[in-house]
Amino acid sequence: MVKKSKGTNFRTRRIFSKHPRNRGLPSLSRTLATYEVNSKVNIVIEPSVQKGRPHRRFHGKTGKILEKRGQAYLIEVSDGKSYKKVIARPEHLKAQPQ
Repeated sequence: MVKKSKGTNFRTRRIFSKHPRNRGLPSLSRTLATYEVNSKVNIVIEPSVQKGRPHRRFHGKTGKILEKRGQAYLIEVSDGKSYKKVIARPEHLKAQPQ
């Protein structure tokens, strides 16, 4: 038997679904948002945008922005005892309130 493939969207029905009134693309202000280096951001995956989407395990995590890479940002997120570097576009990020 062949082992079942578990792709990037495996078991994501709840995470990548929206409430019916919130369906569609996000506003342009969320796409054009800029974040400062060393600021804290929450990773909240936007299901309607597939580009620049981080892995689903980082949904709901908080991280620190290390640098900007093109349109995306490099974020340092704690994953257990280690720190991972995640690349995500601004559509999937929200500034953490101070």
